[in-house]
Amino acid sequence: MRLTQAFVRSAAYERRFLAKNPWDLAMVLWIPLATVLLIWWIFSQTQISDLPIGVIDQDQSPMANTLVRYLEASPDITIANFYNSPAAAKDGILQRDVYALVIIPENFSRNILSGKPSPIILQVNAQYGTHSGIIQKGVQSVAGTLSAGVEIQRLVKQGISPTQAAIAYSPINIQRTSLFNAATNYQQFLASTVIPALLHILAMVIGATTIGRELRDKQLGRWYRFIEGRSSKLSLATDDIVSTKNSANNHLTSSSVSNSNNIKDQSSRTNLTAPIAAVTKSVSISVLLAGLAGKYCWPALAYSLWALLAIWLATPQYPTAPSSLLATYIGLVLLMMLSLWLGAIFTLASFSLRAGLSATGFISAPSYAFAGVTFPYIAISDGAKHWSDMLPLTYYLKLHIAQLQMHAPLAVSLSIVYGLALATIIAMLLTALLSKRALANPQRWGAR
Repeated sequence: MRLTQAFVRSAAYERRFLAKNPWDLAMVLWIPLATVLLIWWIFSQTQISDLPIGVIDQDQSPMANTLVRYLEASPDITIANFYNSPAAAKDGILQRDVYALVIIPENFSRNILSGKPSPIILQVNAQYGTHSGIIQKGVQSVAGTLSAGVEIQRLVKQGISPTQAAIAYSPINIQRTSLFNAATNYQQFLASTVIPALLHILAMVIGATTIGRELRDKQLGRWYRFIEGRSSKLSLATDDIVSTKNSANNHLTSSSVSNSNNIKDQSSRTNLTAPIAAVTKSVSISVLLAGLAGKYCWPALAYSLWALLAIWLATPQYPTAPSSLLATYIGLVLLMMLSLWLGAIFTLASFSLRAGLSATGFISAPSYAFAGVTFPYIAISDGAKHWSDMLPLTYYLKLHIAQLQMHAPLAVSLSIVYGLALATIIAMLLTALLSKRALANPQRWGAR
């Protein structure tokens, strides 16, 4: 009963604060919702196509015109402009009008007809890795198709059948089969993994600010007294002091009455602002755990809903087993809970909201880069691997990709779910211990 009361009173305390502070409420409700929807909308075009390139045609021959038509027909690229000089083309690349330049050299057609090498030149802006990779693939495909057609026609003219000519031109073929994400769906590849990473950042920020503002405003002791039942008022202690002062001033009718009221006012002021040292001697870890659970119940509930929305958006295109969906959702909810507690730990450990927010930003913001989604985990340095192995987002994304994108057996990812659950429990216990330490050191409250 005591723990239930601590949970309910703490939840009511936090609900009242969120109702009176729209920015904090926005961090719980509107900002994560807008983040999820915005990221999904950004990647609503699931495939990258029609990347603009420029062309310098120095040959002006029918064969060059055929190459230009093939380039324009490629789904990956589109010819945005024809340039007369490399200088003009360079300006187009610098201004990002085009991301690559195809140069068809002089005597291109003549060299092909005479059996001489006739390369085309591709200059690509490699600063944009994804763009350059797609453009190179598209141009190479076009060049390979045109080259094969020219060679097969030459062999056919020599009397070889078209089938034999095709085999003679390319006796060894590569049969490529894409096992996962065969359509190169960037919404599946990036959006479905970026959303949990951003929710992870926001949850850590909320974890830091929810307990950090009590330290900053020197209200941690008052919060504990309230959840423990020693105080029945939700109004700020400073409001009570002001009310006492006004009441005393209104009843000043004589010097004796004034002295009496001043004594009462001082007694009330002493009781309201007395150090919490006496209270901390009887601080209960179980009450603290229940109070912290109530304090974070609203962010936890809201982010569980956003996690459900993220999973729902990531799965309609591909049928997924209900067990995989459930395991992934539980993993994401555990990641959100762990993020809240980690934010609280960093703030309580430093006794500073500013330091806590700095730590959450330092750890959570670049965590996606270490997770092995956009850059292979196996290719990073040993130091980066050790750092990646300490980040909870790394393990969740392994679970996410294995279950929702690769459709791996559930047994492959169960250890990650258990690990996230254990880490969440440990983080919650550590938060309670650090809260008890903070209650025992009221002289360190008030740091920004």
